[in-house]
Amino acid sequence: MSIWVIFKLLGSLALLMFGMKSMSEALQKMAGPQLRHVLGAMTTNRFTGMLTGMLVTASVQSSTATTVMTVSFVNAGLLTLAQAISVIMGANIGTTLTAWIMSAGMSFDITSAIYPAFFIGIILIYLKHYRYIGDFLFGLSFLLLGLGTLRMTGTEMHLGENQALLDFFASFDPNSFLTTLVFLVLGGILTFCVQSSAAVMAITMILCSSGALPIYQGIALVMGENIGTTVTSNLAALSANTQARRAALAHMFFNVFGVIWILFVFRPFIDMVCGWVGYDVMMDKNAVETSVFLANAAKLSFVLAAFHTTFNVANTMILIWFIPQIEKLVCAVIKPKKVDEEEDFRLHFITAGFMKTPELSVLEAQKEIQAFSNRMQRMFGMVRELLTLSSSASNKKDNRAGDFNKLYTRIEKYEGISDNMELEIAKYLESVSDAHLSDDTKAKIRAMLREISELESIGDACFNMARTISRKYNGKEDHFIEKQYDHLHQMMELTDQSLTEMNRLMGGRRESYDVNRTFNIEHEINNYRNQLKSQNISDINNHQYTYAVGTIYMDLINECEKLGDYVVNVVEARMGTRQKEV
Repeated sequence: MSIWVIFKLLGSLALLMFGMKSMSEALQKMAGPQLRHVLGAMTTNRFTGMLTGMLVTASVQSSTATTVMTVSFVNAGLLTLAQAISVIMGANIGTTLTAWIMSAGMSFDITSAIYPAFFIGIILIYLKHYRYIGDFLFGLSFLLLGLGTLRMTGTEMHLGENQALLDFFASFDPNSFLTTLVFLVLGGILTFCVQSSAAVMAITMILCSSGALPIYQGIALVMGENIGTTVTSNLAALSANTQARRAALAHMFFNVFGVIWILFVFRPFIDMVCGWVGYDVMMDKNAVETSVFLANAAKLSFVLAAFHTTFNVANTMILIWFIPQIEKLVCAVIKPKKVDEEEDFRLHFITAGFMKTPELSVLEAQKEIQAFSNRMQRMFGMVRELLTLSSSASNKKDNRAGDFNKLYTRIEKYEGISDNMELEIAKYLESVSDAHLSDDTKAKIRAMLREISELESIGDACFNMARTISRKYNGKEDHFIEKQYDHLHQMMELTDQSLTEMNRLMGGRRESYDVNRTFNIEHEINNYRNQLKSQNISDINNHQYTYAVGTIYMDLINECEKLGDYVVNVVEARMGTRQKEV
């Protein structure tokens, strides 16, 4: 075998994998946010969940994409674990369409149809409005070109006449259960190494259809691919939360269970599938003409595709009735970690691992920003509590003085967390923005970068108020009079209402949100600030309190008003409206 043929084989596999990746990404970009809406709306029970997983995977041509998306949705709390398991079951059926496309590519010469598709694809890409269709055509063309080249390379290599290869496969006893296990493990390792079950399936089809690899060993390789591909979703879930790791484990359990039961009915099951396709299992190469043997062997790619589909459908039909039990099993294996949220800063929804589609990345970032927003309102709640403690613990010997210092330290820690969250989310969004994005997704990322900047400013405002309260509490100035405390609590109540409205928007759909509610509260805050400013000057002149106390008092009032402005900026960024002058 010449070095040129080896490079041709490797190059055609690379084309196949690149084409599959490009086609899948283009389909996911075309589907856009509809994918997550479909997953959210159509998973009301185990059967609709299974159908949803099947349809989405058949649409985007990637069970990995569906599985990773599902794990991410569980991580973000958009799907329950039971719903995710049913979707993953459906994804295993949907992915078998890939095997049928590949078997067709192996059986027919489709290279002549590729070049017009390339030409049409480049025109559509330059039209921009249809560029995703062009990307899809390019991906499909690369996939078919890779399959065609692989098929021709396999023919050139004369694998069915390569004595060394035939002797190698003949060294395994075809009737031995150990042989089946060896090829099963080999299929799993190969899929784990190349991270593409499609590539391993293509190699298996080439070996089987050339007559070099017996069908039973070929199907054992396919079964190993089913286990190897689950490594991807488990790698994706390593940095995710408990529920997401459970969903990934359920995916592995599903495939491993299927392989175990199929081993008990291995040969009868394969013989049944071969009978459906019309492949003669008993045909001996030496007993018939070469052309008849090769014609029979050519059906093997369809046998592999048919087995892949039948196996996954049968496995789903068995396990779909046991989703509650599978859920209990994975929950028992993976226990939730008990951590203190304040001590354990990490991003809960953005997960590390291989790159996802921009739409999925934007979804994860939105969930993280929603958590960031909720955290900032909790931080403001602590500031309100700190003000209350400062009034009741004005005497340093008061037992509540310790509570004051403890709460101030906690607010200080929250300020550090808000800085870290801004940096980490911004870093993630920058990595997403390097991808080929639609104008809509670019706009979303710009808006989210503005949102996190304003949320971090809210954290700064909260900490500024906490420092002012602490300085007042530990200083030598007189204490606020009762009227000032009342005004401060009223201003903080208005500010908290604006934060509540902001979080209602962040956690829901912007189409159903009335932005005027936020603007009305902001006007109230501004008017109240102006009223208190005038009253403060009058009270100082009337010697109700000192100028120093009045300055600290107005610092807190002004900081609340600034915080309200930051809230408006977050709302405007989320709604996509122009920043309002305040």
